[in-house]
Amino acid sequence: MTPQLLSALVPLMVLAPLIGAAMSLALGRRLRLQRIVTVVALVATTVMSAVLLVGVDDLGTVVVEVGGWPAPFGIVLVVDRISALLLVVSSIVLLAVLLFSVGQNIAFGDDETPVTIYNPAYLILATGVYTAFVAGDLFNLYVGFEILLVASYVLITLGGTEARIRTGTTYIVVSLVSSALFLASIAMIYGALGTVNLAHIALRMEEIAPGVQVVLHVMLLLGFGIKAAVFPLSFWLPDSYPTAPAPVTAVFAGLLTKVGVYAIIRTETLLFPAPDLNGALLVVAALTMIVGILGAVAQTDIKRLLSFTLVSHIGYLILGIGLGTVDGMTATIYYVVHHIVVQTALFLAAGLIEQVGGSTAIPKLGGMLKAAPVVAFLFLIPALNLGGIPPFSGFLGKLGLFEAAVSSGDGFAWINVAAGALVSLLTLYALMRVWSRVFWSPAPVDEDETVATKKPAKKSAAKGSTKKTLTRAPVAANGIAIPRLMLSSTVGLVVVTLALTVFAGPLYAYGERAAGVLGERGYVTAVFPDGTPPGLDEEARDG
Repeated sequence: MTPQLLSALVPLMVLAPLIGAAMSLALGRRLRLQRIVTVVALVATTVMSAVLLVGVDDLGTVVVEVGGWPAPFGIVLVVDRISALLLVVSSIVLLAVLLFSVGQNIAFGDDETPVTIYNPAYLILATGVYTAFVAGDLFNLYVGFEILLVASYVLITLGGTEARIRTGTTYIVVSLVSSALFLASIAMIYGALGTVNLAHIALRMEEIAPGVQVVLHVMLLLGFGIKAAVFPLSFWLPDSYPTAPAPVTAVFAGLLTKVGVYAIIRTETLLFPAPDLNGALLVVAALTMIVGILGAVAQTDIKRLLSFTLVSHIGYLILGIGLGTVDGMTATIYYVVHHIVVQTALFLAAGLIEQVGGSTAIPKLGGMLKAAPVVAFLFLIPALNLGGIPPFSGFLGKLGLFEAAVSSGDGFAWINVAAGALVSLLTLYALMRVWSRVFWSPAPVDEDETVATKKPAKKSAAKGSTKKTLTRAPVAANGIAIPRLMLSSTVGLVVVTLALTVFAGPLYAYGERAAGVLGERGYVTAVFPDGTPPGLDEEARDG
């Protein structure tokens, strides 16, 4: 493996899904070819990201100067250990959710869904995610966020129903406010420092007054905090995600908030490494955990409950960042991987529950253990994982965060440990309540449901009357078929969650190496090996 190969793969990570989106859109209603193009593009990015992960860990950070223009004058793409890891995890999740959506017939054959739009929009979403993770300057990070915004609005409003348009409008308004804050921050940073390159900003940040630094720091955190859904900026998420189709909700929950968390990590470790706002971050972390889980406990719909648990567990990530230590960042890197995969798996399992039971409203469900035992297992494993039951990755990640918090000796950190332990117990309670009610308890007495579960419904399904059946698949007791692609993709993602436990040692060690480089300003050294930008002498820099 050579540095030249790695340098070639970095721009291809962005170009592959972008070209795939163009080809998919050009194919129009040739659905089979659209699906093939989309799958091939995501398989290619998964392979390339895996190669980058191994290469970056072995050879160090990869820096690509687009067009041969050196930093800070040109566009620079940078992949270090944390970027490479997130590229791999994102690619796996995007591919699994795509296969799930094909099985569910969201991309084709659904009267409410514009079939020519789903695959191109999905690939554009992937382009935005990858762009954000490899961007070496604030403006291209902003571009990545905007690509995400455009694609996610299309996906969240698929079908054009009243509920989806209403929540999509809220989502777009909140996202535009976040983008406006981010863009204003970029303009102020460029006005103060004359650059938007991340490494160059890190070198020059000390040149401006401390008060101005605080203003820029707060503005960036506000913009990224909205995207990451931290309290009190998370009000939009529980209402926006549940109305979207199941696979769209799954990929949103798994990835979009983590792009905001990634931006916060860059802000705190690269641009503003001083611990000025660490105390505020720890307060926000505790409030995010507690408010999010209290909202989850009160919910009677599975998707809304999972959306609130998503918010609460963002608090764990902010805790690790707010500690400002290598141990805290190591645990955060491990936990962000855990949360991406586990949260996505839970939403896919919720999609299977909706497929079998016809709803995600908990009072309308019950008795599904006999009807769909595989679905019960696929929900139970990630639920126990998210709840922090040993020896799953959720327990290991939280244990690492708590140990880092205790080692810091900070009073706010101790409060976060107590809050985190309480939130873990409440998460387990909320998810086990769902499992018990949906799978273990008897089905609610309802005349329509009783008729639907009798033998004539089975015979009707056997004759092919079930519109959603795409392939020969297992049939639940209520006569609704579960497409095998939906099952296999969910099973695959649950297996990945178990792999995070089995390979926790190597993954945690990788996270430690990634966090160590962040703390040592390895990013700046990779972009500027000589310690200063080329072509800028001391007098020019002072000016």
